[in-house]
Amino acid sequence: MSGVRLDKLVANLGYGSRKDVQAMVRAGRIRLGGAPVAAADRKLSPQEAASLTIDGDPIDPLPGVVLLMNKPVGLTCSTKEAGPLVYDLLPERWRRRDPPLSTVGRLDKDTSGLLLLTDDGALLHKIISPKTHLPKRYRATLARPLRGDEAEVFAAGTLMLDGETKPLLPAHLAVLGSTEVQLTIIEGRYHQVRRMFAALGNHVVVLHRDALGELTLPEDLPEGEFRSLSEAEVSAALSAGNFHTQVT
Repeated sequence: MSGVRLDKLVANLGYGSRKDVQAMVRAGRIRLGGAPVAAADRKLSPQEAASLTIDGDPIDPLPGVVLLMNKPVGLTCSTKEAGPLVYDLLPERWRRRDPPLSTVGRLDKDTSGLLLLTDDGALLHKIISPKTHLPKRYRATLARPLRGDEAEVFAAGTLMLDGETKPLLPAHLAVLGSTEVQLTIIEGRYHQVRRMFAALGNHVVVLHRDALGELTLPEDLPEGEFRSLSEAEVSAALSAGNFHTQVT
């Protein structure tokens, strides 16, 4: 972002129309460095934009934001599915942002845990690209005890899902108990974890994602809550070198 007009920026962050923002400026509600902004069409550098306050509060995160959410069960990531959306957990103003916030991949309605949202289209597509191979780690509770060869089958890279013609890439299974496992995959096929266990005659009862790349879900982030990631966190956790981490 370089030399963006104040009224366009603030409107695109969901605070209202450009006319609304212009009225906010005239009322002295928008300040820069503690002083009221004089003109709504003022051009702002990224540093200036980030230091704006509105009604005394820091401005919302600028475009390029990445959010880490602890998704609860019962919410969907797509309007194509029935039920409330993960976007309903965001402040109303954030749901009016332009460009809009989108989920980075999806967790189905019955899956909880780590979910990213961003308005950075390039980053979103880089992460979800089939060529990315970003590790995704899940904890699963199964309906029936493990039969004993699941880790070997998943690691072989030969398992075929029902209705598909291409085998899955190798995945790593760590056994936590007779019906409790931790599974790391590097693909993102439709309902992949559930279908993997279904292919071996089992059923996933509870599914929770706790890591994506080198990002782990913070223990102190309650269900339904989210926080912004810093550029350093995004760079460190989702750097190019980590995208091609192989599951062994």
